[in-house]
Amino acid sequence: MWRYLVKRVLLFIPTLFIITVISFAVSRLAPGDPAASKVGQGSEGGVSGRSTLNEKTIELIRQQWHLDKPLWQQYAIWTGGLLCFDMSSVFTAQGTQWGAASFTGRPDFGKSFQDNRPVFDKMVERVPVTLSMNLIAIVLAYLIAVPLGIYSATHPGTLTDRISTFVLFALYSLPVFWIGTLAITFLSNPEFISLFPSSGLRSPTFSQNWSIWKKFLDYSWHLALPMAVYVYADFAFISRQMRSSMLEVIRQDYVRTARAKGLSEHAVIYRHALRNALIPLITLVAALIPNLIGGSVIIESIFSIPGMGELSFRGLVARDYPMIMAVFTVSAVLTLIGMLVADIMYSFADPRISYGKKAS
Repeated sequence: MWRYLVKRVLLFIPTLFIITVISFAVSRLAPGDPAASKVGQGSEGGVSGRSTLNEKTIELIRQQWHLDKPLWQQYAIWTGGLLCFDMSSVFTAQGTQWGAASFTGRPDFGKSFQDNRPVFDKMVERVPVTLSMNLIAIVLAYLIAVPLGIYSATHPGTLTDRISTFVLFALYSLPVFWIGTLAITFLSNPEFISLFPSSGLRSPTFSQNWSIWKKFLDYSWHLALPMAVYVYADFAFISRQMRSSMLEVIRQDYVRTARAKGLSEHAVIYRHALRNALIPLITLVAALIPNLIGGSVIIESIFSIPGMGELSFRGLVARDYPMIMAVFTVSAVLTLIGMLVADIMYSFADPRISYGKKAS
């Protein structure tokens, strides 16, 4: 197992390198000039009516953001910052002189083109919000979906199974943005029912002097409606996956043998069938882990929640190359970690899966 883990971790290096190269190239192929857009936002005539002063301003901004350098030098500067090295002094604007890189001691994704703040600092501010939302969503989805899927699989064809199947398929087919809009309109509107806040994570009267319990209740009140909208599609999908997997497993010969030995139905389902039925759900973990950072773009945009999803969307619209590359890189790392975690969980769920050398 340990040899397999070391090989997989070492394989992350070339994989991540290829991903960053492709992501860097794709981000630079997007139409438009971020420097020109920055100047155009503050000019009455727009970018099309550039003056000499605007041209000089654009040139200075391009130099500040290293956009005047060749692509390979831009990539080297960005990669050096990711590895905690300041590479900005290595290359000059003409590319004829070479400097020395300095060790910074912390990863640097560059400075945001929108407000010139370090991307790393902006992500650190937003990640806790998105991470907490997605962790809560995953826990709630599995707590609801797994028991519901097991019950539906062990009681096929019953009225409860038919109703749950219909409701879950209906929920899964409803777009999240539409449900979110309806939820705000009817549940956060004084003209209908004003049960929940329509935006944000804190009340206007929030105070740091509040007790921890009061802060928790206020935070939970603001998150209740977004989380309900965020979770419904996930647990509908996971429940259907759990039902299909459990139906396939309980028809296997070893389950029939366990029943023939006189074991109780509870022991047959939860001790013998459940572990193998969890394998498809473990596969979903590889996809859920990357969503911990940027998987709630729609919810955060609709409910005005200051998380990574909203930050990523704004960076994409503004052609904020450092922000886009930071999101791509973090998502790629989390995807690789998710695949590794899923492989490890396979061996615990099914003893037949082994990554070590089998004894002859």
